[in-house]
Amino acid sequence: MTPRKILTAVSHFPTLREENSVYIDKTALIYKMTHTDTAFFLSRPRRFGKSLLVTTLEAYFQGKKELFEGLEIEKMEQEWKKFPVLRFDMSGVKFTSPNDLQQLLDNTLGKYEHLYDIPSVPELLPGIRLKTLIDRARAQTGEKVVVLVDEYDAPLLDTVVDDENFQTMRTMLRSFYSPLKESGEHLRFVFLTGITKFSQLSIFSELNNLKIISINDDYATICGITEAEIIKYLQPEVQALAEKNGISFENALLMLKNKYDGYHFSRNCPDIYNPYSLLNCLADLEFNNYWFSSGTPTHLTEMFANYSLKPEELEGFYATTKIFDTPTERAETPIPILYQSGYLTIKSVRGVRYQLGFPNEEVRLGFLECLMPYYSKTSSDKNSSFLSELTLAFEERRVDDAMQQMRSFFSSIPYDAERQNEAHYKTMFYLIFRLASYFEVRTEERTAAGRSDFVLETEDAVYVFEFKLRGTSEEALRQIDEKGYAIQYEQGSKKLYEIGACFDEELRTLKDWVVKEN
Repeated sequence: MTPRKILTAVSHFPTLREENSVYIDKTALIYKMTHTDTAFFLSRPRRFGKSLLVTTLEAYFQGKKELFEGLEIEKMEQEWKKFPVLRFDMSGVKFTSPNDLQQLLDNTLGKYEHLYDIPSVPELLPGIRLKTLIDRARAQTGEKVVVLVDEYDAPLLDTVVDDENFQTMRTMLRSFYSPLKESGEHLRFVFLTGITKFSQLSIFSELNNLKIISINDDYATICGITEAEIIKYLQPEVQALAEKNGISFENALLMLKNKYDGYHFSRNCPDIYNPYSLLNCLADLEFNNYWFSSGTPTHLTEMFANYSLKPEELEGFYATTKIFDTPTERAETPIPILYQSGYLTIKSVRGVRYQLGFPNEEVRLGFLECLMPYYSKTSSDKNSSFLSELTLAFEERRVDDAMQQMRSFFSSIPYDAERQNEAHYKTMFYLIFRLASYFEVRTEERTAAGRSDFVLETEDAVYVFEFKLRGTSEEALRQIDEKGYAIQYEQGSKKLYEIGACFDEELRTLKDWVVKEN
C-alpha cells in the first residue's frame, strides 16, 4: 500500500476527512461517552489530540453524518440529530493579560450571538452572555445545547508565574463557566479539555457535576495512538519509514516504541504513543524530537531546578494520586504539573501506589537537556559541544580522554554555582551520561552487596563507575570489586571497564581516577 496524506498541522476533524488524510478512529469511544453522561472533563498533555477530539464531537452533534462514513460510529448511531453547538477554543491565543481573554470571549460570543439574533453587548459579563446564548439557542432550535471548551486552562498556564494576572484570569473564567451548571436543564452535553487540573474550588466551583475521565480506564485511549492502532491504521506509513531508514518493518516499530511510546493515563491503560511525534515522524520519515521541541515552557525547568527532587529520580518513583493528580495550584512539588503536562507518566501500579517516570526517550533526553544549564551553569552550546566529544571518546573506548574531558567540564562550572556537594556531582554525572547520545545508563544499580553509582553501556563496552567526594580513587575502585558491582558483566561479550574516581573539593572538579580493564 502507498503511504497516505498526513496533515500533522491540522487538528480539525472535518478538514482531515474532507482531505482524505490519515485519521485514527476514536468514534466508538465518542459514542460511548456521549451516551453515558452529560458533562465531562479530560486532561491530556499538549498536542495529544484534544482539539481533534473536540472538533469531532462538534461535527457529530451537528449531525454531519457524511463525515463519519466508514467509521465505527456510523454503525452505532441511528438518529444523527442536529444540536446547537457552542465551541470555545482557548488554544490559539498567547494570553499575556486579562484583555487577551476578554477579546477571545467577545469574539466567540459575538459570532454565536449573531447566529442566534442576539444583540452583542460587550459590556455585559461573559457569563451572562453565555447563559443568554444557551437559553436562546434552546428556544430557537427546540434542542438542548452542546458546549465544548478546548484547553480551558490555557489562560492560566500562560500566566502561572504572574500571580496578579493569574488571579484575574481565574476569576474571569470562574464567572464565564458558571452558567454551565445553572443551565443544566438546557444542555445536552458539556465537554472541557485542558492540560492541568486546577481545583474546582478555584475555577468552576458551581460546576460540580463534571465527570473527570483523565485517569479513567474506559477512556484512557480516547487521545493518543495505541500499538494496535498503528498496526490497524498505519502499516503503509511505517513500511515507508522502514524503507527510508534502511531497516526492517519490525525494527521500525521498535524504534517508534522507544522514541514515542510509553504513556499510560490510568491503572489498566495500554501503551500509548504521542500522536504528534508519531505522525510527524511518519510524515517526515525521520526519527526526530517533535513533541518536545514544539514548545516546553521555560518555567517548568526553572521550577524543577529549585526543588530538592533530583533529575535521576524521575527515572522511576512511587506516588499516590493525591500527589500527582492533584490540583496544580495546591501542589507543593513539581510532580503534578510534570505529570499532567506529559513529562512524567504512569509506569506501573502497586495497590494505591503508582510508579511514575519518563514515558520515552524523546521526553527523557529533551527534558534533561533543558535541565542541564541550570545544574552546570554553562550555556547549551557549550554543553552540546562537550557531550559530543565525550560521546565519541566513550564510543572509541578512550577512557582517560573521556575522564579528562569531564574534569575540564567540571572546572568550567562557576565557583558560586549552587549545591556543590556529592549529590550535586552525582546529578551532574547522571545528566552527562544520560545526554551522551544513545548510551544505556543505570544509576545506583542494585547488587547483592550494595548499589553502584553508575553503569554506562555502549555497543561494545560496559563502564562501571564509583565516585568519592571524600576518599581516594583507589578506595572507589576497591569498592567496585568488594561489592561485586561488575560481576554480572564479566562473562559478557562487551569490554568491561571499572572506574574509581574522586573529587577535589577545593577545585570542585575531578581530582584523579583509576581505570581497571577486564
